[in-house]
Amino acid sequence: MSTMRPLVSVVIPVYNMEAYLAETLDSILASDYPALEIVVMDDGSRDNSLALARQYAEKYPSIYVYTQKNAGVCVARNQAIAKAKGEYILPVDADNRITPTFISSAVQTIASAPDIKAVCCRAEFFGARQGEWKLPPFSLHLLARKNMMDTCALYRRSDWERIGGYCEDIIAREDWEFWIAMLKDGGRVVRLPEVGLYYRVRPQSKRVSDRALKHHVIDTLNRRHPEFFERELGGPLRYRRSWSRVINFFSKLDKPRTFQVAKGYTRLAPFVYALPKEFETSGKTIYKGRNELKEYEREGQTFIVKSYQKPHWINRIAYTWFRKSKAARAYDYALLLREHGIGSPEPVGYITQGYGFLMAKSYFVSRKSECPYTFRDLQAKAFPRQREILEAIARVTAKMHELGYLHRDYSAGNILFRDDKEEIAVELIDLNRMSFGHIGMEKGCRNFERLSCSDEMLRVLAETYAAARGFDAEACFRIMRQAIHEEEERRKK
Repeated sequence: MSTMRPLVSVVIPVYNMEAYLAETLDSILASDYPALEIVVMDDGSRDNSLALARQYAEKYPSIYVYTQKNAGVCVARNQAIAKAKGEYILPVDADNRITPTFISSAVQTIASAPDIKAVCCRAEFFGARQGEWKLPPFSLHLLARKNMMDTCALYRRSDWERIGGYCEDIIAREDWEFWIAMLKDGGRVVRLPEVGLYYRVRPQSKRVSDRALKHHVIDTLNRRHPEFFERELGGPLRYRRSWSRVINFFSKLDKPRTFQVAKGYTRLAPFVYALPKEFETSGKTIYKGRNELKEYEREGQTFIVKSYQKPHWINRIAYTWFRKSKAARAYDYALLLREHGIGSPEPVGYITQGYGFLMAKSYFVSRKSECPYTFRDLQAKAFPRQREILEAIARVTAKMHELGYLHRDYSAGNILFRDDKEEIAVELIDLNRMSFGHIGMEKGCRNFERLSCSDEMLRVLAETYAAARGFDAEACFRIMRQAIHEEEERRKK
């Protein structure tokens, strides 16, 4: 085995393939690529497939044979890859053949650029059907509507690990789901100009029998990749696949919907997408008033979902056709503040759902903040580093105002902080009400109107804010104090 080239693991799940397995193994052994291992995973075959594979393993040290109770092709393929050692993976079905040069050409291609995620080839049918398997050029938009790539394509093991392997819930067209999972966030697919695969067609082959599972496949794909279909088709993949975009367009006229998940959280897209249906019966309620907050545990992390109250019908019209929903604005503004180094819990995504042609509900999802205290806690008790905390809050406010961002719900409950002794962190929440433009001294100082506190605390805020923005400290103190007094009087009425 060559140590100069990356190891390729050819993985072969086998179930009752005694009649064809030798032909498949012989074609792989004929490969001109030297750094090669073959991992055969028998899926509880009832014929002599396992015995045949073991005979090959005794003769060829590059072949490794394992067996498991019958659990399906996805489990078998995942188990084979888990035992494989190669940097690159090439799945081959146990009744197909590859050409001697395919692996060499594929390795050379995929190693040439990190954005190449998969390398496939031209293919020809043999057996019950003859001729070239003519597939269109790869595109994500087309992948959303049809299974346009065979399983037999070379890819990096790291990508298999990144997406969690082959979906073990799907019992047909598992390669379609796998390619969507791997490629939906970007990456190129290269098809080699040479014929590298011979695809056997049998009357009872899986490709033929899978057609009866169409609804199962489409339902599973929609459940696992809603954000992908939303982006590519404007909504779910429909049973009449080629009509998906048209059906989704007219469906949204009656039930308008917007949906977004941050790039690093696409794995949570099914969770976000299901919120309009599942929020009422799931999660741990941590606040319930005009809006409702719930806490969810997913993948060892804690997330906060905010469900916004159904808006007045006038606002429903506005949020449907003219303005983003509160959830969408909370998401966008959190990204904006974080981009400029202003703390806010990491936004994960949002979804809005409409009924009767108008938006009805919206939901915003974020990581749970690691800040355990709010400005209310500063109002209620003294902290050892109270002055430093107030200074940190004032500096964050000044930075936000210098950028031209005005938080219009700047209340004590929406300013979070933590004191880790080494640093004080401040985060702002409830961002859906923000305005943008020049913020002078008067407007900026009045933004503190809902932060009722002692004159001593207010003076720290005023002096720090004034220093950060080049204003007169005493003037800032007077404006802040007057604004807080007016707000208190207004609330008494």
